[in-house]
Amino acid sequence: MSIDFVEALSTNNLIAIKAAPKTDVHCHAFFSARRESVEHWLGHSLTKPPLKMKGVEGMMEYADAVLAPRIKHREGFEFVAASAMDDAVQDGVVMLEMSFDIRLAEFYPNGIMELCEFIEALVERYQAQVDLRPELGFSRGNADDPKLMALAHEAVELGFFQSIDLYSRQEVCPPEVMKPLFTKARAAGLKLKAHVGEFEDAEEIRRTVEVLDLEEVQHGIAAAESVEIMRWLSENQIQLNVCPTSNVMLGGVSNLASHPVRILFDHGVPVTINTDDLMIFGQSVSEEYLNLYQAGVFSPEELDGIRRKSLTT
Repeated sequence: MSIDFVEALSTNNLIAIKAAPKTDVHCHAFFSARRESVEHWLGHSLTKPPLKMKGVEGMMEYADAVLAPRIKHREGFEFVAASAMDDAVQDGVVMLEMSFDIRLAEFYPNGIMELCEFIEALVERYQAQVDLRPELGFSRGNADDPKLMALAHEAVELGFFQSIDLYSRQEVCPPEVMKPLFTKARAAGLKLKAHVGEFEDAEEIRRTVEVLDLEEVQHGIAAAESVEIMRWLSENQIQLNVCPTSNVMLGGVSNLASHPVRILFDHGVPVTINTDDLMIFGQSVSEEYLNLYQAGVFSPEELDGIRRKSLTT
């Protein structure tokens, strides 16, 4: 007999938690599968990530040294993406906004068009189980690359991607530089997102949202430092797509029990629970929900409310 999500959380029943429908709207395709799946595919183990890393830079040091050399090619990327879809199915994820970095087009002789053909094949293969909504990913570190910027504009014009996400540290590139691309994306009907406020500076969250006309913020947990910014986010219904384990492992939060998602929630800021990079942080959406309950951050009823609301957006 099936049990509901609240009971599943209350009894620490991960199998039942996985059976409940969920979303994952903050997921980067390149590191979206479990590390164990990659190890099985490679036929050997990989060094585990440190439990604590120094921010995004520390994460990328690990990723560049351990993960990227094994998967930074077409075959590796396609294995990871398909494996991630299998993981999503097993975890009860029914809607997935997966971010495909524009640089992935370099793996394909026919560039962005061929990348989109692969993604479309994934959409069709899993459509009965998961609503995969392709997202265009762009790193602030590539803002000064005319070729990649032109390719991103071309990708938006294709009408294939359903959202766009800007990432890397906010200090790397001011949002004004990205405004032309985001203006085009808005006109094309894409949902607009960006990483900001993962570590500090609540005011920068509002500035980035206003400059780029964002609908959602990836992370944004620094908003908890400012009642004014939280009120503004709540009034404007700007959703924060939070990744709890990522925030702890990268040092944005000292531990899960003190995660500011509680403060954000209490101030009426819309939040969702997501994976970020499953290959690095190792926690599925279901496990993130269970972790938050076990750490005393939310009650089962509150987590069920967050889950249910995420399914309607």
